[in-house]
Amino acid sequence: MSINIGINGFGRIGRLVMRAAKNNPKINIVAVNDPFIPVNYMEYMYKYDTVHGRCGQEVSSCEDTNSLTIDGSKVQVFGEKDPSKIQWGSAGADY
Repeated sequence: MSINIGINGFGRIGRLVMRAAKNNPKINIVAVNDPFIPVNYMEYMYKYDTVHGRCGQEVSSCEDTNSLTIDGSKVQVFGEKDPSKIQWGSAGADY
């Protein structure tokens, strides 16, 4: 059984959490919230970390659906400044 998780913030720590989770079959990242980073730049930062190197996963972004796709798994991207307004459930997040 796996759990579906949303990450609030996609800075260095958020990206490292996502990388670690992608290597754990019991964790699915289904959403990310960051009101300050456009989805196309999220794709770039995830692919090419200046300290940790390339992610080694297939990554793409879609501005129309505001989402990332990582190794075939869709990750919904939100841009809410107020965390209480994030619709985690609409992306299927348990936590």
